[in-house]
Amino acid sequence: VVKNTFQMLKDQIASNEDWVCAINLSGQTLCDDKFFDFLLSEFKISNIRPESICFEITETAAIANLNKAVRLINSLKDVGCSFALDDFGSGLSSFSYLKNLKVDYLKIDGSFVRSIVNNPINKAMVESINQIGHVMGIRTIAEFVEDKQTEMLLKDIGVDYVQGRGVAKPRPLAHLIISRLNKSPA
Repeated sequence: VVKNTFQMLKDQIASNEDWVCAINLSGQTLCDDKFFDFLLSEFKISNIRPESICFEITETAAIANLNKAVRLINSLKDVGCSFALDDFGSGLSSFSYLKNLKVDYLKIDGSFVRSIVNNPINKAMVESINQIGHVMGIRTIAEFVEDKQTEMLLKDIGVDYVQGRGVAKPRPLAHLIISRLNKSPA
């Protein structure tokens, strides 16, 4: 995935553009002792700036492999990459483990976001995650934003970013990049 993504990015984007691409990492990748060296090699081969890459791991994978996750996150951040903790809130001990993971983004689990407009408990959970993230200097992203009402409520709460079909439908990478390069609307 990394090799193919870097190749597509290299072929489509000028190196001086300001952009960020998020790549999900599996729990298996977290435990692969060769991944970091492979990644450094791919950065060199492709000439992709590490600051342009944000790696995502699920909270569950991070907790299951905490020591390796901490080492990999710290190593990737030292190189210049950013890091997101995906599906945050779905694990059992989210807040206690969060202190050990130096991530840049918390992706609030979509199960809380999906019914936030009509469910005061889910709203309180999103508010809590957002507040803790901000106190720790971590930007927040709400997943599964399916409509404008949900988007506006998240904006009122102070969530930094939203993602979901209510914001934009999934499209092939080449289409997104070409649209951006031509400065036409996304």
